[in-house]
Amino acid sequence: METTNGSRTEINFAKRIVIKVGTSTITYENGRVNYSNIDRLCRAIADLMNSGKEVVLVTSGAIGVGIGCLKLPERPTSMRDKQAVAAVGQCELMNSYTRSFSEYSYVCGQILLTKDDLLDNLTKSNISNTIEALLEKRIIPVVNENDSVSTAEILHNGTFGDNDTLSAHVACLVNADMLIILSDIDGLYNDNPRTNPDAKRISFVEDITHDMLASSTGAGSKLGTGGMYTKLTAMQKVTSCGINGVIAEGSSPQILDSILNCDDVGTFFHAKAPIV
Repeated sequence: METTNGSRTEINFAKRIVIKVGTSTITYENGRVNYSNIDRLCRAIADLMNSGKEVVLVTSGAIGVGIGCLKLPERPTSMRDKQAVAAVGQCELMNSYTRSFSEYSYVCGQILLTKDDLLDNLTKSNISNTIEALLEKRIIPVVNENDSVSTAEILHNGTFGDNDTLSAHVACLVNADMLIILSDIDGLYNDNPRTNPDAKRISFVEDITHDMLASSTGAGSKLGTGGMYTKLTAMQKVTSCGINGVIAEGSSPQILDSILNCDDVGTFFHAKAPIV
């Protein structure tokens, strides 16, 4: 289904935005931090904050960055090694965000979640209160799965299983107006663009169909954990909560501006009226 800019005009009214960035966007293939991309991302978020928006950043990359920091030849296979690598990578990841945001006069705060945190009502309320307090103080919450103590993301059998799903839960928790998932692919296609050069990008999605989900299975990058399937199920969740969504390619420094200018980039997922 084709779309015009008019189909995306609701983007103009988005005040609270959750941005999810994938491992492939903020690291090189060898796992080392892509400081240029992180700096461009932080500058774009700072510009959004300057314009009056509220931004929550959900980031992947702890294990990927840890692999690069420790100069490992490949992703570890044992659980204990993956968790140790994640602990190292999370420190470097937050250092990178802290440095870059400070260049644009912003402070960020780290929030690490496990799969159980959003299932317990008291803990869920505490998380919500913390994020609200950070946003009130114009501090940028940086959320990640706590890989060092949770096996959900690493094994893909937990409540989240990946940070695409986590970002959808966070967007619903904070009553966001929009979820933007930045990836290494510029949206949803009618076929796999990596194998079919004639595949066409789908600009606008009113409803996520069973066929879309069935054709989107497959892993993400070798350092990341999510693929298009997890992004679609994340969009399914947020649109059912009345939140608009966009999947777009994250390496371009102007991508957030383009999305919020209602340009025809990525794939826009239209929110449904939430069930009450």
